[in-house]
Amino acid sequence: VQLQASGGGLVQAGGSLRLSCAASGRTVSRYSMGWFRQAPGKEREFVAAVSWSGITTFYADSVKGRFTISRDNAKNTVYLQMSTLKSEDTAVYYCAARDGSYYYLASSYDVWGQGTLVTVSS
Repeated sequence: VQLQASGGGLVQAGGSLRLSCAASGRTVSRYSMGWFRQAPGKEREFVAAVSWSGITTFYADSVKGRFTISRDNAKNTVYLQMSTLKSEDTAVYYCAARDGSYYYLASSYDVWGQGTLVTVSS
């Protein structure tokens, strides 16, 4: 399976963006999916995850209440709706498909997209 992230761009603080992660080659409907981000000079960090059914979601404390992860298995796509963006949200955002046990660990994900850059200006 290949993952293609899109939707990044430049936005002012307080604004919104929606990222998309389209899967191809194989359905991801049975995979849990996640979003991670990596800011310049920092480690890649967990942002959000969603179960294969879309019913269960998890969020990093830093984005809880501002970001929403969802999925449309019919479209083989996962979304990350980001609102009330802050300058500290500036990063390259990656989507990934999880085969391992821990949703918050990057090592649990075995397929990664190429990343999409989100820049929040203050």
